[in-house]
Amino acid sequence: MADELKELLFPSSVAVVGASAREGKLGHELFSNVVNSFSGPVYAVNPGYEELLGRPCVSEISELPEAVDLAVIIIPAVHVPDALEECGRRGIGSAIVISGGFKETGGEGARLEARLVETANRYGINLLGPNCLGLISTQVGLNATFAPRGAREGDIAFLSQSGAFCTSVLDWAWKEQLGFSHFISLGNKAVLGEEDFLPSFAEDPRTEVVAAYLEGVSDGQRFLRVARDATVAKPVVLVKSGRAEAGARAVSSHTGSLAGSDRAYEAAFRQAGIIRAQNVEELFDFAYVLARQPVPKGRRVAIVSNAGGPGVMAVDAAELVGLEVARFTDDTARALGERMPEAASIYNPVDILGDARAERYREALRLVAADPQVDMIVALSAPTGILTYAELAQILAEARREYGKPITCSFMAGDLGERAYEMLREAGIPSAFDPARAVRALSALVRYADIRSASRSEVAEHEVDKPRATAVLSEAKRKDRVRLGVEAMDLLDAYGIAAAAGGMARSADEVQKLLPRLGDKVALKVVSPEMSHKSDVGGVKVGVPSEQAPEEALRMLNMARERFAEFPVDGVLVQENLPPGVEVIAGMVRDPTFGPLIMFGLGGIHVEVMGDVSFAVAPLTRHDAEELVRSIRAYPVLRGIRGQPGIDIERLVETLERLSQLALDFPEIVELEANPIMCYPDRVMAVDLRLTVSGEDE
Repeated sequence: MADELKELLFPSSVAVVGASAREGKLGHELFSNVVNSFSGPVYAVNPGYEELLGRPCVSEISELPEAVDLAVIIIPAVHVPDALEECGRRGIGSAIVISGGFKETGGEGARLEARLVETANRYGINLLGPNCLGLISTQVGLNATFAPRGAREGDIAFLSQSGAFCTSVLDWAWKEQLGFSHFISLGNKAVLGEEDFLPSFAEDPRTEVVAAYLEGVSDGQRFLRVARDATVAKPVVLVKSGRAEAGARAVSSHTGSLAGSDRAYEAAFRQAGIIRAQNVEELFDFAYVLARQPVPKGRRVAIVSNAGGPGVMAVDAAELVGLEVARFTDDTARALGERMPEAASIYNPVDILGDARAERYREALRLVAADPQVDMIVALSAPTGILTYAELAQILAEARREYGKPITCSFMAGDLGERAYEMLREAGIPSAFDPARAVRALSALVRYADIRSASRSEVAEHEVDKPRATAVLSEAKRKDRVRLGVEAMDLLDAYGIAAAAGGMARSADEVQKLLPRLGDKVALKVVSPEMSHKSDVGGVKVGVPSEQAPEEALRMLNMARERFAEFPVDGVLVQENLPPGVEVIAGMVRDPTFGPLIMFGLGGIHVEVMGDVSFAVAPLTRHDAEELVRSIRAYPVLRGIRGQPGIDIERLVETLERLSQLALDFPEIVELEANPIMCYPDRVMAVDLRLTVSGEDE
């Protein structure tokens, strides 16, 4: 357990500031919960009483007989900053502010919250809240919330930004008999956020899995670093609200238009090894199975059912979530054929028919569980009059103990009976009405197995020419340019990203001087960063014979200056004419939460039509960059198909690493896009560039 949060999560004494004797007031409910749950010293702070619920009450925090480990504050917002100041003077190192009326109300509330932050930082107080439900630590028996019910002791650490969501989960968890090691309501996260609790939960021997509901994170880069370390030790599952884009963003590139805040979260969660649930049901299905069942050796699932339809539904679900329907060994298939009825299906899914009694189900389950080509099992059953769910639950519990493989079940009935529920809970086997839900629960185990086995490479620091890149951006600022195009190709070259040979020309004579080193044919591009889609308006010509290049360049310049008189035209970029290759795109857009968000995909015009792209948050490790490349649907094209050679993937991965380094080194670059990058078996060459700069160092 991280020492800095020990007194908050495991206090030995508690004071409630604003405790009340009046039933119905939150101060009373909170104090009553603390008194009735916590065995250590509890004090009330309220000038109106000398004693509350049999516990001593003092008028001021300064009058407390000891510097308690934890102060829980539930008084009007306007008085909270002074109370926290008193806590600091009294030597209290941890505090929970339940009270609302802070940043969430704007104006004066935001100013009050700023005072809390300043005071907490000055005294080194670990502050949870404000505007939160509080916390529950079942390991010390503390319920420091005003919820109607506390929490059952268990092995899931839970975090939520929504207090209302917390009370709902607590109520539901009692019905489901789901237990928690810690239960934390984050509220406004003025000081402590989810990234502060993750290290503590990762070290806590009583916590098996972390589950969280998030609306957003404050410091994306810190969250990513902390979560990466935490998921090595414990599974972290979360559901995040706010998938839709809130607010408009001005973008000038494909990268910007295809990116979005949820893309950044999705990328960060993947890189950190966090399992993202799509809804609350999945959140707790995943948390339950990760806490109670072993990580499988592979992704091969066997399905045993007494009805054909549910088995087919389970197969569909398995394929949708990336599981493999296991192929039984010949010995297993032979044994099933000998011991099951002739009409039964002995291939996966195994249908043992609706007249199956307990012994047939037990025999089938044992045969598939013993198969070395089966990593996990889904057991399905429609209700029949000859087989009880208590019998089935016992069979599954026996198989779970005997074979040590993950098992989930879907008993498709309204009520399994208390005995069946009890046996399933004792065995740690989740049950769902929907077969697909039982399959998805297993997918969480497979995803965590992949996370644990994934490469944990470091971020590479490539040798670059930063002063040269700085000069390019300084020149843009000198000219008051917000958008840059191919005239900034030196930026890529300075960071070791290979670019097609060429140079800028402003006249036919300057074009002529460039031609000798560029070959028999060249590409011509009007240099005007404000012009979008130049190829659509005649601003790009490829395969131009060298002898025609000066005249053609002059014609293009005149056309651009006449047709787009409102835009500055700097000249023409004369480039070597590269042969056909695989076109990819690499870009960056700066996300407000996570910083540089790197995009990779199939490039050229395909990016608009196909949208086959992937994202990752910088800085990129080698593994991150490799995953970016592997994640697109067109990855087989990059490797080579139908006799076509593959491209230099190693060089492409390094290009993405260098782009990540460039984005981190220059925060003033808001967007950047190299499209296309031409890829060949022996080289990778950027041929076009667009970027937007803020005009200010950030």
